[in-house]
Amino acid sequence: MHSGSVTYLHLAADRRLTEALLQSGITAIAYETVELDNGQLPLLSPMSRIAGRLAVQMGAHYLEKQQGGRGVLLGGVPGVKAGQVTILGGGIVGTEAAKMAVGLGATVSILDINVDRLNQLEELFGSRVDLRYSSRSQIDDLLPRTDLLIGAVLVPGKRAPILVSRAQVETLPKGAVILDVAIDQGGCVETLKVTSHSQPSYVEAGIVHVGIPNMPGATPWTATQALNNSTLPYVLQLANQGEKAWVNNLPLAKGVNTQACQLIQPAVKTVFPDL
Repeated sequence: MHSGSVTYLHLAADRRLTEALLQSGITAIAYETVELDNGQLPLLSPMSRIAGRLAVQMGAHYLEKQQGGRGVLLGGVPGVKAGQVTILGGGIVGTEAAKMAVGLGATVSILDINVDRLNQLEELFGSRVDLRYSSRSQIDDLLPRTDLLIGAVLVPGKRAPILVSRAQVETLPKGAVILDVAIDQGGCVETLKVTSHSQPSYVEAGIVHVGIPNMPGATPWTATQALNNSTLPYVLQLANQGEKAWVNNLPLAKGVNTQACQLIQPAVKTVFPDL
């Protein structure tokens, strides 16, 4: 590989980056599109686990009155009801967020369009989590009583779909918190804009919005160890075999997004058909 990059790219949410990579002629391998035969994303999974757990930790913080939130304790106390956490997406991010929220004692709902995944989540959580097939009506039903809304939607390689419109955001209780882990792929809430670790939140329509890309960057020690554990075998293959590494390794081949001024990754190509 004469000139290459191996990292998280999330090109579907960034046309300028995609164009720059194409102009450079670089071979760019995206961690988030390396995919095993069973559909698992081995280099995205460790960061998704961390982001899911952080989402509840951060969300609980921004629910504090001093942060602009409702002043709700997610776990409640005896005699006072627990907070409602609504999670859009039942993948790794959503599952890890639910574990944390259940552990805190919150009332938790997960919405997903994959019935098999909902069945798996039922085996994991039993009756402790409200599991729903995701639809506009189900989202509308939950939003007016949601304290913390977590976006955990992932369509590998593609931009996240908008599941919550501006009008729907306005049905949330004032001081509720939206934290969108899907912001790396463009976000799934219409009113949510990219924020940063240094300026993580803003208030719009009376709702606290948090849209931090690379959320695991808040816990770099843990994130680095987890990422190293997953990426090392692939990095060694690239170091020892060069371009033959992805010729001989289909999961790694799926990670190739750009090569020789061409857009390779099929899902990203559907987002930018003109490139």
